[in-house]
This record gives sequence, structure tokens and C-alpha cells, in this order.
Amino acid sequence: MGFDQLPPRWLFSGDHDALLAAVAGASATDAPEQAREYGILRSIMDGTSAAVAVLDEHLRYLYVNAAMGRMGGVPAAAFLGRTMTEVLPDIHRPDEILRMVLADGQPRTLAVTGTTRAASPFRRRQWSAVYHRLEDKGRVLGLCGIGVEVSGLRQYMDDLEKAHQRLALLDTAATRVGTTLGVDQTCAELADFVTPSLADAAAVDVIEDEPFGTPPPAPGMLRVRIAAVAGDPDILRRMERIGRIGDHVDVPRRSPLRHCFDTGRPWIGNLAPDEVLRKMTPKREHVAVLRAAGIHSGLVIPLPTRQHPVGALFLARAANSAPFTDDDLVVAQDLATRAAVAIDNARQYTLEHTMALELQRALLSEPGSPHPDIEVASRYLPAGRSALVGGDWFDSIALPRGRTLQVMGDVMGHGFTAAVAMSQYRSLLRSLALSSTSVEGLLGEADHRVAGIGLDRVATCLLALIDPRHGTCTISSAGHLPPALLSTEGRIELLPAPTGPPLGTELGSYEALTIPIPPGAVLLLYTDGLVEQRTLDIDASLQRLKNLHLTVDGPLEDILDTLLDHLLSGPAEDDVALLATRRHT
Repeated sequence: MGFDQLPPRWLFSGDHDALLAAVAGASATDAPEQAREYGILRSIMDGTSAAVAVLDEHLRYLYVNAAMGRMGGVPAAAFLGRTMTEVLPDIHRPDEILRMVLADGQPRTLAVTGTTRAASPFRRRQWSAVYHRLEDKGRVLGLCGIGVEVSGLRQYMDDLEKAHQRLALLDTAATRVGTTLGVDQTCAELADFVTPSLADAAAVDVIEDEPFGTPPPAPGMLRVRIAAVAGDPDILRRMERIGRIGDHVDVPRRSPLRHCFDTGRPWIGNLAPDEVLRKMTPKREHVAVLRAAGIHSGLVIPLPTRQHPVGALFLARAANSAPFTDDDLVVAQDLATRAAVAIDNARQYTLEHTMALELQRALLSEPGSPHPDIEVASRYLPAGRSALVGGDWFDSIALPRGRTLQVMGDVMGHGFTAAVAMSQYRSLLRSLALSSTSVEGLLGEADHRVAGIGLDRVATCLLALIDPRHGTCTISSAGHLPPALLSTEGRIELLPAPTGPPLGTELGSYEALTIPIPPGAVLLLYTDGLVEQRTLDIDASLQRLKNLHLTVDGPLEDILDTLLDHLLSGPAEDDVALLATRRHT
């Protein structure tokens, strides 16, 4: 029988009488037995939950069982004489593999995917099917295929893979978002990280106090600042008409952004119509800007902290990008939660750092005014990030007979306690300077007085009494590093200041040394943060200073900047204080 025409009715009809008539030539005992076995075989094929199909050489269906009809959502008879594409056009089956089975007779397993007319709880269905070639006395009749649905397993594997990808994404975010203690830098890292993996464009808005000098927002409005944007350059260029980095935006209560702030829950707008887009922007004309940028879907995620959100992450998809999914929402929320902690820490650090520096400035203030015949410049740098204030100080005190006392000191330790002690040392030396006749006597009296005011922290101190009329400088040290003299030829010399015990030890005994100060030369007083390095001993560290060759005929401020550039790389390991002095010619 050729397979270019439909097979006889009895081949797969299940009609036992027709089958008996077809085998009438068989013996009276064999025919009923064959019919019975055939009936058993048909009951197995029709009763199994696996899809069973027989195809001819042109891959047209000759038979499908009831299970395959249920899987396809069409009657089994609708398959007969037709191909898979004709019956179920949304199913993808690699027919080239079936032709290979017809050609070489080797059974093969393949995956069949797609959607059918039958209701299914799975987003996308998948079957695993094995095909065998059917032969009769060396003649190829067609194929027999048996398939079982594995959609549940496939979905489980897909969900597991997505979970692994989400964890990998979050692990990567931990190393790329929150690498600094700057609010804007952290927001920029977050916006850069989510584009283009999650969105075509992203923005991070933060809630902050109104900028100084600007009127407060209208009642019911919340003011936010655009801290960062990232994404497709063409989209960002168009979006600049709505807002740029640093702009402040007043958010009304009806907007999705305000909804996120008030409820702490995300907002998603897929394929949003114009009336929804109008809620996302402060002005009606901005809807045209969003449409021109191709944006069709938006996702707003609050940046949560224990008290209240610190801001929000806005994600947008445009052009041919798919709308946001539930998985996208989960990933974005995880990223936002982690980023919010980093942003909140950065805000707290910025606040505390600003307050601490203001306190340091209040305690340290500016050095006093020297006599007009000498020039003074100073620098103060707090140590790295660990200590916001410290115990370094410097001062310049005008004394009778045209003399100026230059002071450099360093209280042991860091933090507020050291800063308070520093302020007391500084005030004590100022009060004693006018009554003392010598620098060594001033140190001795200060060491004696420290015990009386209850200071429990010792301090090193260097005094340099400059007398422009005589062109001299008298120096005395209480355990401090030696001063440096920068000559007009560019050489740096460490002056051999006599060194006594630090202040606060009550050991006393200080000496002084008077040296000439040529016009144009620069006297440099400094604390150990300028030269000390953990990997070098102090002599090697001081040698780095001596080896420098600097031009000193420019402004003192430039000289100090050059010193810092040469000796410091990155945040200072300790507080750095510098005081430079030069005689006018």
C-alpha cells in the first residue's frame, strides 16, 4: 500500500470486525487471537498519557492517540492527513531530525516546544519525543513518535537558572555599587549597573533638604534631586529636556514616584498610555519627550531603609525592548535594597564628615596673624576615612619687637577627644607666648601647666621664633620631627632642632638652637602624616623629603601643593598639618 493515499479504514480504526475480515485467510484459531491482541494494543495506545503518533514519509499524520489530541487542544481526527504546521502552527519541531530518522533508521530524541490550543499553567510548553522508523519487509512506511510533556521540569530548570543569574548579578553588584562613601558616586554606580542589563535608561532620585537660598516646595510637594542617569545616549539626550543631573524636581502626590515614597512599594507601568505617562512627569509636555525617546514601559523602585526611602530607582524600556516582567521586578528590588544601604551609609558619612570638619575648623581656626614682614601659608588634611578629626594643630603668633612665633603640634591619637585636647594645648601656648622670654622656657612652662589642667594626652610640639630684623630663627622641640629649610637653590635641609620630651610628661628640660634664615628661603613645619609610611622607618621617610628639589620663588600655597603631590599618594594614613614661612626681602 502506498502512503501517498490514506491507509485502509481498518489499519488504525479499532474495528475488530473489519480486522477479522481482513485476515479471513488466517486460520480459525489465529484470527480471533490476533484481533484480541490488536485490541489490547489499541487500548494501551489510547489509554497512555504519552502522546503517540504515526506519520507517513511526508510527515503527515496517519494516527494520533487521545493523549496527543488533548495536548494539542484539537480532536485527534483533526491531525489525520495533515502536518504538524498545519494543525499546530505555534509548535516548533525540528523536522530535519525526523527526515534523518527516515533516511538512516536510527531512533532520535528531540525537544518540541511552543504553545497549543489547550489550556496550560506553563508559560511555554515543551515535550521530549523519540521517533522510530517503521518498516515492513525492508520497505519504509513512515515514523512512530512517542512524546511526554516536560514543561514543569523545563520551567523549574529555567527558574533555577534565573535564580542563579539573579544571585550572580547581586554578587557582582556588591563589588560595583557602593565602592565609595559618596552619595552621587554610589547613585551613578547603581544607574550604570542596571543599564543595559535591566533597562534602556535609568535614573536615581534622592530625597534631600532644599538647597540653601531656594524657596521651599509648594504644599503637598516632595522635592527630590536627580543624582544620576545612565543608559542609551540618544534616550538620555532627549530626556535632558525633562531634567539633568543635579536638578531638583518637586513631586506631586499623584505621581508613581511619590506613591513609591509614601508606600515603600514599587510601581510598574508596562506599555503605558499617555495618561499614565503624564503622572510620571511634572509637566504635560514631557509626555511627548518620553514618546520621542521611544519609552513605552517604566518601573519605579523605592530605595528602602529602616526609617523611610532615601530615594528611588527609575527604569525605562524603549523601542523593541520587552515590557518588564515579574522577574525583572524581583531583581530590581534586590538591587535597590542593597544600593539603598550603601546610599544611606554614604549620606550618613557625608553628614558626619561635614560636621566633623566644621568642628575641626572651629577648633583649629586659622593661624594667628604674623608680623607683615613674613609670609605664611598652611594646610590641614584629616587622615583618610577612619578619623574625621584629629590632634594636629599649627599657629602663628605675633610677638613684641617684630618677632613671630610659629607653632606646630600633634596630640597623640585621633577623633574628638584628641581634637579637644589639641584645642586646649593651642590655647595654653597662646596664653604663655606673650609672657615667655624664650622658646625653650615656653615649652618647659607648657609641660608644667598641662598636668594642672588635667590633660591626659601627651603632645609633640615644635616652636620656631622668627626674628626678621636679625634674619634668625630660634627653634626648640618637644619630641617633634625636625623642621625643614627650603633654600632658594631648591635644596631641602632638615634643621637639627634640640629635642626634649613631649608635652604632658612633666619631664621638662628643653633646649634651643638659633640659625640664620636667608631672605627668600622657606621654613617648613609639619606633622608626621606628611612623611611617615608604614613600610618605611622614620629615617627613610625623612630622606624622601630631603631628596625633593623644589622651586621656592613662587607662591607658598603652590609650594605646599607640590609637597603634598610628591609625598602623598591617596588618602593620608595620618593627619597632615603644614606651616610654611618666608621672610620678605
